[in-house]
Amino acid sequence: MSRRDTLAATPPVTLYHDGDCPLCQREVAWLERHPRRARVVLVDIQAPDFDATAQGRTFEEMMGRLHLQDARGHWYIGMDASRALYAVLGYRRLVWISTLPGLAGLMDAGYRWFARRRVRLGRWLEARRR
Repeated sequence: MSRRDTLAATPPVTLYHDGDCPLCQREVAWLERHPRRARVVLVDIQAPDFDATAQGRTFEEMMGRLHLQDARGHWYIGMDASRALYAVLGYRRLVWISTLPGLAGLMDAGYRWFARRRVRLGRWLEARRR
């Protein structure tokens, strides 16, 4: 997805997150305190009443990568979801930097690595803090 596409995300956006992931919980807690909180609707895909098929997705698909949908109905997935979220929250320069040639590919690869290991990493960090 292009820089222009992620910067064009229209609020309010709906962020579908894994409520059982310790690292995701920290990000959600930060979002709940954010001054621009009204621009983001948070949906826990682990909630008993959540139905991924109502979104045209599978649960497994949504567990694998972050999903965000903007007010126009456009979907952003993976690192693009993070970029669109940060653009909506006002961090447009950060989004712009994250899409620079070379850096964009590294960030996308880093996100894929992190997404596959997020629950395990979160549990490891929690255990280390105890």
